[in-house]
Amino acid sequence: MKTLFDNIDNTESAKSPLLEDVGGIISKLRHELDQHNYNYYVLNNPTISDFEFDKKLKELEKLEKAYPEFFDPNSPTQRVGSDINTSFKQVKHQYPMLSLGNTYSEGEVMDFYERTRKSLNADFELVCELKYDGSSISLIYEKGALVRAITRGDGEKGDDVTANVKTIRSIPLKLRENDFPEKLEIRGEILMPWNVFDELNKEREAQEELLFANPRNAAAGTLKMQNSAEVAKRKLDGYFYYLLGEDLPSDLHSENLQMARKWGFKVSGAMKVCKTLNEVFDFIRYWDIERKNLPVATDGVVIKVNSGIQQRNLGFTAKSPRWAIAYKFQAEQAVTRLNSVSYQVGRTGAITPVANLDPVQLSGTTVKRASLHNADIIESLDLHIGDQVFVEKGGEIIPKITGVDKDARILIGEKVKFISNCPECNTPLIRLEGEAAHYCPNENACPPQIKGRIEHFVSRKAMNIDGLGIETVNLLYQNDLLHNIADIYELKISDISGLERLGEKSAQNIIDGVEKSKLVPFERVLFALGIRYVGETVAKKLASHFKTIENLENATLEDLTSVDEIGERIAESVIKYFSSAENRAIIERMKKFGLQFSLDKDLMQLKSDVLSGKTIVISGIFAKHSRDEYKKMIEQHGGKNTGSISKKTSFVLAGKNMGPEKLKKAEKLGIKLINEEEFLVIINENS
Repeated sequence: MKTLFDNIDNTESAKSPLLEDVGGIISKLRHELDQHNYNYYVLNNPTISDFEFDKKLKELEKLEKAYPEFFDPNSPTQRVGSDINTSFKQVKHQYPMLSLGNTYSEGEVMDFYERTRKSLNADFELVCELKYDGSSISLIYEKGALVRAITRGDGEKGDDVTANVKTIRSIPLKLRENDFPEKLEIRGEILMPWNVFDELNKEREAQEELLFANPRNAAAGTLKMQNSAEVAKRKLDGYFYYLLGEDLPSDLHSENLQMARKWGFKVSGAMKVCKTLNEVFDFIRYWDIERKNLPVATDGVVIKVNSGIQQRNLGFTAKSPRWAIAYKFQAEQAVTRLNSVSYQVGRTGAITPVANLDPVQLSGTTVKRASLHNADIIESLDLHIGDQVFVEKGGEIIPKITGVDKDARILIGEKVKFISNCPECNTPLIRLEGEAAHYCPNENACPPQIKGRIEHFVSRKAMNIDGLGIETVNLLYQNDLLHNIADIYELKISDISGLERLGEKSAQNIIDGVEKSKLVPFERVLFALGIRYVGETVAKKLASHFKTIENLENATLEDLTSVDEIGERIAESVIKYFSSAENRAIIERMKKFGLQFSLDKDLMQLKSDVLSGKTIVISGIFAKHSRDEYKKMIEQHGGKNTGSISKKTSFVLAGKNMGPEKLKKAEKLGIKLINEEEFLVIINENS
């Protein structure tokens, strides 16, 4: 039987006069195969057999090999991947990939609804969607062609995994129709279907390899494989739920997703526009049961404000959008035996009790340990060794014990009591007023605390020093080469290369990583110090406000609590850290090694000081910029943002539908209201 390929003379002399015909045949085949891919993987409605599809694909492969001038990186033939190993490069997200606030409570969904209603002071719609339990991905399309696929990473930048994503057949390499924007970004989840996951684990079990814990881990691991040909064999899938760009078809999120489906993306049919809270709860309750029949893992429902204008006006917190929330389904529960309780010491000295259990299957994983959190939890559970306990996974890495089957007690064992001394250095534990955790105060001599601080310092989100993993840090500590974070900068190749498992090349990699870390910006260095309660977001706020480590070292409680979102607990922790002579000495040493202990000069320069000394409250809905953008402008011109009106308020930047309580208070105190046009004139005249 003849194929399209048989109609073409494959000799060099015949190529030129037939190029136009060949191009047409190749284009037609690509279009057909794209359509069949879409029918099979997106619509779940194949119109030809696998045999016929493979035959057409081989036909196209032959033509592309014979006529390389027609190569197209987005051809259906490129989905098989390459066996060339590549390392992933980091790419900055145009729009940060923030995480959603989570809740397991319908009451908190109601609170979200009320916050949104009061903040908007206008009618609004919510869109309910299933929350897929996979690996987050962002796809960039230009002129309808896939140009880049980026993982979430740290939210600001991620890994370029384009070659791997191109192997996923449900993801369009070229968009359908022709009414898409010049450039667009779409976000979703890369998933491994349950049947593929089960088959993969059967293969790994037969080869005596470690099994994947769940489809999410399997999908994430597959997406980061260096060999895209192997990725292609894993049969990943992708569901998409958020469209971004400058020229979107609609202001409504729901309508944009309908367009995305038309362009070829796999958008869940389980999406509903809700006008009332009861409709939201109906959706949640229905899918809490029905989700068990889906081919992929889901762990909740995402609820979003439908209007893009309203989303922008609601803005963002430091970590998540204010216009969306994720309701998580209640976790599965299992019953098993408590055999013992052990205690772990964290880098801040916090003591975490861990229950050691008879192995039990829970949510697709084998559970042997569960967190007991603190002494109060242990006491409230009335735990005894040998108890039959209820274990749940509520979105945590380590499952937790939620109760005891007291009816199952036959021969009761010893009652579990929280320890009084550190299990590592035997120092008596302390418990700070108002806190649930016990701490070991021996921070400069307790081995897990010392190693934990070093491990945190070198971690990816902090100083990102290659080669210094947990095992290597432990090895260097045991060999008396590391006692604190400053010692890292005095390491020599000769110190490292003679140690077990570390040769000349490994030593050189570590030293190169240490040298490179001297370029890490101030806000990450501040986070890396490991000050209690100073996470990534708080470190950024402190660095932005105080500009240099010297300013922060000398800050008073009042100075610190004047910073947006910095409360007394964080402020007291910062003061305590810098009151330690040892901590100050470590910082002085690291200054001499050349680490960045001040903001970049460009970042330190204000656009103007026109708002210097002014305290400003923002309220209402704005047309020209979002609330978060106005907050940034206020800071760039020397002003200070606060959330509540008081006698200290200089003026209120007031948008439409300003909160009635704030309006009432402003009028009572005689606080001036300025609209956004007046505000922009103020800062533009003085820029």
